[in-house]
Amino acid sequence: MKSTSLMTAALMLGALASLAGCKKSDEAMGPAQKAGQEVDQAGEKVARDLHSSIDKANDAAKQVAKSAEDTKDKINEATEDASKGLNKATEEVGKKIEQAGEKIQESAKK
Repeated sequence: MKSTSLMTAALMLGALASLAGCKKSDEAMGPAQKAGQEVDQAGEKVARDLHSSIDKANDAAKQVAKSAEDTKDKINEATEDASKGLNKATEEVGKKIEQAGEKIQESAKK
């Protein structure tokens, strides 16, 4: 009888050892978990790409704003130059009119 209980104990121990070896690993994922992980990874990639596109758009907007500022400065400078030129021309015309008026007065006295 001893040999039967010894053999039964050995079989039970073997069965327990084989069951322990078949234990599912915590790292093994089922199909739903794999699909969820793939969805998460795809979402992260879309977010990275979106942020990259937003950063590029922001950089382009900053460049456009700088170009607009430079253009505004050039227009202001040209306007100032034109205004100075107009003032000088007005001054010259005023001098010519004054000279013409003096000549008219001199002619009237004769």
